[in-house]
Amino acid sequence: MRVLLMTCGSRGDVEPMIALAVQLRALGAEVRMCAPPDFTALTDEAGIPLTPIGPALRPMVKGAVTGTKPQPPSSLPQRAAEMVTTTYDALAPVAEGHDLIVATGLIPAAAAARTVAEKLGIPYVFVAYFPTYLPSPHHPPLTWPGRTFPPEVTDNRKLWDLNTEHLNELFGPGINAHRASIGLPPVDNARDYVLTDRPLLASDPVLSPWPEPASLDVVQTGTWFRPLDERPLPTDLEAFLQAGTPPVYVGFGSIPLRDPEDVAKVAIEAVRAQGRRVLLGSGWADLALTDDQDDCFTIGEANHHALFPRLAAVVHHGGAGTTTTAARAGTPQVVVPQFADQPYWAGRVADLGIGAAHDGPNPTFESLSPALRVALAAETRARAGAVGATIRTDGAAVAAKLLLDSTQAVPVAV
Repeated sequence: MRVLLMTCGSRGDVEPMIALAVQLRALGAEVRMCAPPDFTALTDEAGIPLTPIGPALRPMVKGAVTGTKPQPPSSLPQRAAEMVTTTYDALAPVAEGHDLIVATGLIPAAAAARTVAEKLGIPYVFVAYFPTYLPSPHHPPLTWPGRTFPPEVTDNRKLWDLNTEHLNELFGPGINAHRASIGLPPVDNARDYVLTDRPLLASDPVLSPWPEPASLDVVQTGTWFRPLDERPLPTDLEAFLQAGTPPVYVGFGSIPLRDPEDVAKVAIEAVRAQGRRVLLGSGWADLALTDDQDDCFTIGEANHHALFPRLAAVVHHGGAGTTTTAARAGTPQVVVPQFADQPYWAGRVADLGIGAAHDGPNPTFESLSPALRVALAAETRARAGAVGATIRTDGAAVAAKLLLDSTQAVPVAV
C-alpha cells in the first residue's frame, strides 16, 4: 500500500506525520510526505521521501509576525487561492499510484489534498491535532483574521454556523475556482469538505479529550509520537545540565516573536528571580542570551524527549507537540500562548494542574513571575508526574493500523 502524507504548517504539524510515516512503514506501507521545504532535514533523518510544497515557510511567517512583510486580513482569500493551486500542483504529480492521502494543516492546503484524492478516486483522511479545530457544541471555533464573532452570540452551535460562513468567504472562492479549472463541481461548505465527517484526532484523551456527544464521528487515536527517540543530547548541553540544578527551559519552537530580545530578557530575569538556571531554546524566534553569566545556556536543535524530563519547568508557546511532550515527561509547564490552538493548550495545562497559563502573548517580569511560582511548586510537579504517567505513546501505531485495515474500518472520504 502506498500512502501520501500532506501537511502545510510548522514543525508541530510535521513531526506527528513523521511519526505516522514510521509506523506505516513498519506495517509494510510505502510512504511519501509533502510539506514545506523547511523540514527537509527532519524527513531526511527519518528516511521519508519529501516533495516540497511552495517556498520556505519560516521567512514568510517571520515577516508576517515582525511586520517586515505585512499581510492585511483582506489579502487572505487571495493568498488562500494561491495556496490551493500551489499545493495541488505539488501533490497531483506524485499522488498517482497512491492508495490513500492523509492531510492536516491549513485549510486551503488540505482542500487541495482532498481535491487531488477526489480527482484520482482514492481515499482521503483529515487529521486534527487538537479538539477545538473540529466543530462541536462543547467548544467555540477559532477566530480568523478579519472575521470576529458578535459579542452577543455565545451559543457554540451558532458560533460554528458563523464559522462556516467565515471560512466559505475566506477560502471558498479560491477552492472552487481551482476546482472549476480542473473540471470538478463547486463545494458549498469549504470547512466540512476538508474535515470530513469522520476525521482522526491525534491528541491524548487525558490531556485533550474529545467531548461527546458531537455530530462528527471523531476517531481519537492518541498523540502521534515517533518511536523512542534515542538521540543523545549535544555534549555542551549535557555538560550544562550536569553542572548544576535542573534549569527552566524557555523556547517558542517554530513561532517567531515580534520582540524576541525583550522576551528573552524578561524570561531570564524572571527565572533567575526564582533561583533557577535558564536554558534558552533559540527556535524560529532566534532567542539569545542577554549576558555571559554561567547560569544561562542557549541551544538550537535538541531531542526534547530526552531533555524535558531533566528540567525544572518548560516555558513555551503552547504548541500541541511541545505541550504533550512536556506533559509526557512529567515536567511542569508555563504556557505563553501566541495564537490559534495555543490558548486551548494553556487552558488545559492550567485545568489539569500541571502548570500555569500565562495571561496573553507578551510576558513581563510581573506577569511571568507568578506563573513560574505555580509551575515550580512541589504540588505542581507531583501532579505533572501523575498526569505524565497516563499519557499514551501508541497513537501513531493505532492510527497506522486503522489506516491500513480494511475500508470498513478506515475513516475515508472520496
